[in-house]
Amino acid sequence: MKLSIVILCWNDRKVIGDCLRSIFAGTRMGEFEVIVAVNGSDDGSVEFIRDNFSPVRVIVNDTNLGFAKGNNVGIRASQGKYVLILNPDTIIHEGALDRWVKFADQHPEAGAFGCRVLNPDGSYQISARPFPTIWHDLVAALYLRGLAYFSDIFLSDTYTGWSGNTEREIDWQSGCCILFRANVLKMLGGFDEQFFYHYEEVDLCKRVWDAGYRIIFTPDVTITHLGGQSVNRFPVRFELERCRNRYRYYYKHFGRRGARQCRHIYLARLRLRQMGYSILYALRPNESLKGRLEMYRLTARWNTQIDPIRFIELGEEPERIPGMAH
Repeated sequence: MKLSIVILCWNDRKVIGDCLRSIFAGTRMGEFEVIVAVNGSDDGSVEFIRDNFSPVRVIVNDTNLGFAKGNNVGIRASQGKYVLILNPDTIIHEGALDRWVKFADQHPEAGAFGCRVLNPDGSYQISARPFPTIWHDLVAALYLRGLAYFSDIFLSDTYTGWSGNTEREIDWQSGCCILFRANVLKMLGGFDEQFFYHYEEVDLCKRVWDAGYRIIFTPDVTITHLGGQSVNRFPVRFELERCRNRYRYYYKHFGRRGARQCRHIYLARLRLRQMGYSILYALRPNESLKGRLEMYRLTARWNTQIDPIRFIELGEEPERIPGMAH
C-alpha cells in the first residue's frame, strides 16, 4: 500500500462529500486507502459516507476525541508507506496526491512534507510556518513582522515575503493537509494526545525534526482548504482550546518559564488587538467587529485569571466566566 489518507470527521457531512469525490476523481495511483475516523458525529456523516463511498473505511469513535486522539485512531489502522492527514473541508486538485508521493519518494531524508494550500477564492492560505518561540511570539504580538524583510532575526509566525511558491524546508505544516512517512510517524507514536485542538501538528513536526528528519514543502502540490467549518461554530470555545494547547506546548518544549512567558506575551497581543479593533468598531460598527471584540474580551479575561503552571500540572482553570458559553 503506497498511501493512506486519514480524515477526521466531526459533523462535517456538508463538506466531506466534495473532499472524498476530489480524492477518488483526481488520484491515479492504484494503491491507496481512505480512512475516515468519525468523532461522535450526529449529523448522519457515517451513513452518508457508507452509502456513497463504499471504498472508504469508516471508524466510528463514540465521542469527540479531539484532533490528536481521533487522528491517531486512523493512523493506527493505516497500512500505507505514507500517511496523509487531511481535513474534511479540503479539495484535492487533479493529480496532487500522485505528485506528492512521487516527491516524497525523491526525498528519503525527509520525514514529512508540506504543500501549497489555497483559499476558496484561489488566494494563498498560509499553511507552513516557523516554530513558535517566545521571541517569535513577541515579534508577532508587537506587529513587527515586516522587519523580517530586512533581517531574519525578526522572523515570527510566518515566513515573511514567501507565498508558498518555491520548494523549501519548513518548520511545520498545518494539520489541514500534511504528509508523513509512515515509519517515522508511527515511530514517534503519532500525535501527542494531550493536545485536543491546535498545536498538535506543531508538536509532531518538532518531534520529526528532533528525530533527525527534514520537513520539505513543495509548491507543485496544491489543495483548496475551505477553512474551519467545525471551528467557526464555536469561536470562543475553540480560541480557549487553542490557549490551553499553547500552554501545553510551551510547557512541554520550554518548561515552566516558557509557559509563564508565553502567557505574558499572549496577553499583550490580546490587549493590542482589543485596542485596534475598538478603534475600528468606533469608526465603523458592525456585528463582525463586535463579535471579534467580545472574543478578545473573554479570552483576555480567561488568560488573566489562569496560572499556566497550575493548569498544566494540576488541571486548574478559571471558573466559568460570565458571557462565555461552555
